[in-house]
Amino acid sequence: MSRLIVAADVATVAAAEDLARSLSGSVGMVKVGLELFAAEGPESVRRLRGHLPVFLDLKLHDIPTTVERASRVVGSLGAAMLTVHALGGPEMVAAAARGSSEGAVAGGKEEPDVIAVTVLSSLAEAAGASPASLAFEAIEAGARGVVCSGDHVREVREALGDGPLIVVPGIRPTGFGSNDHARVLTPGEAVERGADLLVVGRPITQAADPAAAARAIARELEG
Repeated sequence: MSRLIVAADVATVAAAEDLARSLSGSVGMVKVGLELFAAEGPESVRRLRGHLPVFLDLKLHDIPTTVERASRVVGSLGAAMLTVHALGGPEMVAAAARGSSEGAVAGGKEEPDVIAVTVLSSLAEAAGASPASLAFEAIEAGARGVVCSGDHVREVREALGDGPLIVVPGIRPTGFGSNDHARVLTPGEAVERGADLLVVGRPITQAADPAAAARAIARELEG
């Protein structure tokens, strides 16, 4: 599967579906974030998963019982991945893993991977928390992988070893501006440091030919 996750940062499921349809076969997943999910709700997952696996980036962070119930709903929708905040603690992460698994079984869907967000790439620090320690605790609690910023990929990979997934947002191909991400890497840099999956937004979605832009990034990874 392609390492690329395209960020469908749009407000309508129709626009997101057009994007996912055009990129099917060129990227590995499509990310549904808060903007699209707030606008269209579960329908965004149901429609997009017909074109690409869905990375549902909700960054759940609440008491374990609430997160477990929300994750159960997500599991029933057929999302491939779900994000929660690692700062919510191991009990909350475990609740998300448990709830999403139960929801998938009840809905006849494949179980989603719970991915714990350590430090948001738009922030300098998160209350002094160590991304590596947050990542390790989340994996121990049942997360399949973590999201971390470019600056922390290497240290998180060293803490986790080779098994867990590391997802890196804010990836920019060589020569593309950093926009609102404080820490950016090129695709090659991210993979060299230990990233598995790369979230790319504007360099693909704002391109005249999004599929061609995605293929160019894939070639950059191969080179």
